[in-house]
Amino acid sequence: MAQKRLETLLGHLKPEERGPQLTLNPTAASTTLTYRYTTQESARVLTPEQRQFYEDNGFLVVRRLVPGDKLEVFHDRFKQICRKEVDVPGLTIMKDVAIAKSEFDTNERAVTKIQNFQHDPVLSNYCSLPDILKYVECFTGPDIMAMHTMLINKPPDPGSKTSRHPLHQDLYYFPFRPADSIVCSWTAMERVNRQNGCLVVLPGTHKGELWKHDYPKWEGGVNKMYHGIVDYTEGNERVHLEMEAGDTVFFHPILIHGSGMNRTSGFRKAISCHYASSHCQYVSVGGTVQEKIAKEVEDIAQKKLGPDATITFQDAWAIRSLCVKGNRVNL
Repeated sequence: MAQKRLETLLGHLKPEERGPQLTLNPTAASTTLTYRYTTQESARVLTPEQRQFYEDNGFLVVRRLVPGDKLEVFHDRFKQICRKEVDVPGLTIMKDVAIAKSEFDTNERAVTKIQNFQHDPVLSNYCSLPDILKYVECFTGPDIMAMHTMLINKPPDPGSKTSRHPLHQDLYYFPFRPADSIVCSWTAMERVNRQNGCLVVLPGTHKGELWKHDYPKWEGGVNKMYHGIVDYTEGNERVHLEMEAGDTVFFHPILIHGSGMNRTSGFRKAISCHYASSHCQYVSVGGTVQEKIAKEVEDIAQKKLGPDATITFQDAWAIRSLCVKGNRVNL
């Protein structure tokens, strides 16, 4: 009888008033909530609607999370790095394949991405922003590692369509698990829309498998390490995440996502960090769909450090990781 009364009550509520879906226990009058992708403590930060949205879709946008003055500091530091006014150990500076030998000078218009800024005294502050970590903890728990950082300066597309980023899954690049204890925060540094190549996500794909990736066969060329899913045929809807400066999206590492061309004359900037629970464990990727990217990373490390260097895929991640909250356990 108690279960019947509960079903009747739910039937009278509007969908937006129901909150998370209730799982009825046929052997008891009590109700239980089942969550896989968020931690128990997330209820203190996320509304029931936000929590269920992430559970269902694998991403969550939080508006106006990072203040403009902090974004300006990050932008100024980016310009200093591009002008080679500072030297940051371990930083990777990248240029789009279409503009690597173009008319752009050695300034911020020549650099399309910097990676691995965890140890820069200015940009690394993004990784430990309290407002960011408050949400990260909802997905990773309290012991948090910053594993991968990027400041993306998507260039105007010269007609080659190389400013696109193919549909991919971030877990493809990571030799640590479990996937459900990893999350990315991605913050727009200025207005991001379909014209300048906003993120596009496929909701719900975080519940699926890790697909095979490889370089897409694009006529205009592909940027280094921009692998994409091979032969993806599922009919998932695509959602374009148009955002204002300071808006931040958190998303699961198996969520399929990418970005379109920048059809404007300006550059589109965003800053991001991948976080993982320090309780995650490194895993072997030999014989898996990640074997190709592991070999590529190891080859790059050997070219930088010399033929006698023996840097493994796991080593490459352990070197760049940084504990930003709680205790460092495994990673």
